[in-house]
Amino acid sequence: MRKQRETIKVTSNKSKRTFTIRKYIDGKFFVKYRTHPVSQYEFDSDENSTDNDWKYFLKVSSNYYKVG
Repeated sequence: MRKQRETIKVTSNKSKRTFTIRKYIDGKFFVKYRTHPVSQYEFDSDENSTDNDWKYFLKVSSNYYKVG
């Protein structure tokens, strides 16, 4: 059985201080999440997060919601 390849693409909205997280499986769009607004300090820090950081965020945080 072949393992599915999961990738994440994150875009930021500087004016709202939110992030949109798109998850793809085997290159096909799977689901989209959006974070709740965060402080400026946290936003600046999160802009440097890696894919693994965002995967961990999705596992442990409740500070986001599913879009659409």
